[in-house]
Amino acid sequence: MKNPGSFLGKNYKKLLTLLGFFLLWQLVVTALHIKEFVLPSPVKVFAYLFVPDLASRYHWLRHIRTTLGEMLISFSVTALLGIFVAILITWSSFLRRVITPIIALFNSLPKIALAPLFLLWFGFGIIPNIMIAVLIAFFPVVINTATGLNAVEEDLLDLVRYLHASKFQVFLKIRLPNSLPYVFSGFKISTTLCVVGAIVGEFIASTQGLGYLIKSSQGTMDTPPMFASLILISVLGLSFFGAISLLERLVMPWQGSK
Repeated sequence: MKNPGSFLGKNYKKLLTLLGFFLLWQLVVTALHIKEFVLPSPVKVFAYLFVPDLASRYHWLRHIRTTLGEMLISFSVTALLGIFVAILITWSSFLRRVITPIIALFNSLPKIALAPLFLLWFGFGIIPNIMIAVLIAFFPVVINTATGLNAVEEDLLDLVRYLHASKFQVFLKIRLPNSLPYVFSGFKISTTLCVVGAIVGEFIASTQGLGYLIKSSQGTMDTPPMFASLILISVLGLSFFGAISLLERLVMPWQGSK
């Protein structure tokens, strides 16, 4: 079992860098007498998060739950659908010729342009936000997974064919395990894009969530909660990315030993 102190020892430079960033931010705002509506100090920003009288105005937990739920649902849909489509286009050359142009078409569309359509079809709520996030985060999973499924040495494929392995056995025993590093690379990209997609959706078609809170605060030039929302979004994104990295080490412990 790893010693918690060793974790702090390995990451103390990152923690010091983060603390240094906030300290520099505070010094710049104080020394230059920057107006709060232009750039609030980190002390003021964190006060909006943790001082009860200020935090109670913004219902942070409700907005965090909304954004986190959109991130998790969109990532789950993206992961399952992306892997399924990647398997289809790898399994059959006919399906590859049919599906690949469709993927290229949707990937070339500006996702923000589809948001008004989702708003008309599904109304306000989390569904349009999830769909925008899925569209933004879907393609890296498909591309990376398909690349991993195809990145198998021909000599190995010739060997298993010589041993009369079926196509399904080759897929299950050779291609899928070989694709895992590529799959998790796609997942890591997808986590950040799911955060972006959820926030973009909340800007356009939502009545709650951290993105909605940023938009509503902008209208009243209430800058501290905007920065507080950005910090929370960063924390959610980093935590999500860290969870996928941890899952990768659990599924592929041999990768961590390299």
